Amino acid sequence: MLILLPPSETKRAGGAGVPWDASRLALPELTPIRESVIEALVALSDDPDAAARALKLGPKQRGEIEVNRALRTSPTMPAIDRYTGVLFDALDAASLDASARQWLGEHVLIHSAPFGPVGALDPIPSYRLGAGIRLPGLASQRQLWAGPVAAALDRYARGFVLDLRSEAYVALGAGPAKRSAYVRVLTRAVHGQTRALNHFNKNAKGRLTRALAESGADLSDAAQFMEWASGAGFETDRDGDAIALIVPHAENLLTAAPKDR
Repeated sequence: MLILLPPSETKRAGGAGVPWDASRLALPELTPIRESVIEALVALSDDPDAAARALKLGPKQRGEIEVNRALRTSPTMPAIDRYTGVLFDALDAASLDASARQWLGEHVLIHSAPFGPVGALDPIPSYRLGAGIRLPGLASQRQLWAGPVAAALDRYARGFVLDLRSEAYVALGAGPAKRSAYVRVLTRAVHGQTRALNHFNKNAKGRLTRALAESGADLSDAAQFMEWASGAGFETDRDGDAIALIVPHAENLLTAAPKDR
């Protein structure tokens, strides 16, 4: 079983790991693309005004340019600990025991913009780059990543793939078509109908991933996942080719999380 998570715009600073090394990341066949993106991102930092425009940074965010400038030399930490925000706060990987964290390392990839999908425990530095940003001198991220990432995921995934990414990151490399299930988070309103969630969908995905890690589940298909989810207290349903993860209206209010920092 493999879980694909999106990244977060917000990240924890610092780290105790050695500087970034492409050879320490999952999916090593993506190294040439990773290197070209990192090179372009670091080079862009030499022109702060151009970097602010390209990365769509406001005046209070310009410190992110220095973060990118130091990308090759700054300390690293496991990807699952690097990201903050609603999904990763709900997952709260730092509070998991060693076996649950090992499960994350074996079963979770986080799809970053500069590195592509990386293992949950792969060491990465802090950075600033979103999925929709086109770096000077490079093709669009979709053109760079989509084909190679899809091929790499097809080789890497040994079985069922649960895709919790946002559509922006799915566009940068789809999971294996016959073995993947995309998850949409819906809420059940008081009158019983369902509708899509925006902000709170991240909280639900984080809680789901934590529950899977704590259970040590290794599920072989969507049907097994839905059976497991029911036993773990999650409501699911079919939503066309996808799986709907349904958050009851009252639970949606009770589990309201703060906006991404």
